[in-house]
Amino acid sequence: MSDRERSSGRFVTGLAWAVLLLGLWLWGREVTDVRPGMSAPTTGDVAAVGRPADAALPPAAEPLAAALPQRVDIPELGVQAPVVARGLDTQGAIDPPPFDQAGVVGWYAAGAKPGAKGTALMVGHVDTRTRPAVFYKLSTMRAGETIRVARDDGRIAEFTVDDVEVVQRDHFDARRAYGSRLPDRAELRLITCGGTFDRASGSYTANVIVSAYLTGRT
Repeated sequence: MSDRERSSGRFVTGLAWAVLLLGLWLWGREVTDVRPGMSAPTTGDVAAVGRPADAALPPAAEPLAAALPQRVDIPELGVQAPVVARGLDTQGAIDPPPFDQAGVVGWYAAGAKPGAKGTALMVGHVDTRTRPAVFYKLSTMRAGETIRVARDDGRIAEFTVDDVEVVQRDHFDARRAYGSRLPDRAELRLITCGGTFDRASGSYTANVIVSAYLTGRT
């Protein structure tokens, strides 16, 4: 990304959030006329690797009781980030973490709690006006890697990544992005902006979606 594009990061990321969270808003109201999702490689600053056909993944663990998330640790990315609960703004979209908290992850508090049954949604900025943000390297994750969520009950929910996608905006499927992949599991989605910077629209062209499921706890 060029310096000029980086300087526009705050504006760009804001637009990207608006598109992403509109999808969640519509899905929450049971809108079904969304087009099927499609994975596509990005030609910009990140590249999704998806799930290798021969990836051997561990079995799912039994869901935990509900507890609030406090921190997200992603060892492979060097991420150790506090979590803040986010609700909906006046337009019906999730209010993301402020730009001056670029290292903070937002959790959609009206949804599932990480480690409990269902799909917990966590979102973070890819960049700010001056620097990369908490999920800048999110699309470099691979199936089998680990995401840990520390909870306020003193337990750590350990998730295993099973899929990484860069989904083009005009093929965004809210149900696939936010819904459970398999019933009765505790699942986690980490979501940020991705793809290339589109000068014409002033936004990124895609969303990065990392899907993971509960495989352990301490």
